[in-house]
Amino acid sequence: MNKSFPPYMNATGNIGKILDKIKVAATPPRFTQDYLAAELKFPGGGAKAFIPFAKKLGLLNSDGTPSELYKQFRNKGSSKAAMAQAIRTGYAQLYSANEYAHSLSREDLEGLILEVTGAEKTNKTVTAVLKSFESLKAFANFDAELKEENTPTQINNQPTVSNKEASHFSGSDQIELGLSYTINLVLPKTSDVAIYNAIFRSLRENLLRK
Repeated sequence: MNKSFPPYMNATGNIGKILDKIKVAATPPRFTQDYLAAELKFPGGGAKAFIPFAKKLGLLNSDGTPSELYKQFRNKGSSKAAMAQAIRTGYAQLYSANEYAHSLSREDLEGLILEVTGAEKTNKTVTAVLKSFESLKAFANFDAELKEENTPTQINNQPTVSNKEASHFSGSDQIELGLSYTINLVLPKTSDVAIYNAIFRSLRENLLRK
């Protein structure tokens, strides 16, 4: 039995056109078929497959809301890196077999798809996967890296600790912060040992407990 196929659209010509529209259109609360038809102007049946396609890429969440990756794709500064991440996410099957799947020639990429799916060479879905991958790759830069959205900041006026500083408090070099104090004790002059025992017992019970 063939394995499941990586993400694809049969109407592969729509992929680039829809992505171009996404870049300039406002981000919707939910990416629905109505939004695809009315706002992006893709009412045709072939375009409807874009929504499940985008979900597999991580551009849309399971409920149809645009993901953080979707928003990063719309940002000119992170767009190509975001699409590279989307491709790696959606085509994890291919990347598990070859981590440089995006650098393969068309013929070698087709061979990789045949390898991971077990499909026959004449299967039309293989061609759809191949063309879908290539359509997405035109929007990607695999040498670019996505910047972290959440950078260390001060919260409630408390300074953050850098990774370098934190390393001094982790692993085998862990240091525990503690307080030390000195007790100056003046003992009374007495030959009664019970008095001394009572004093040291009181110290132990009230001051020397951990």
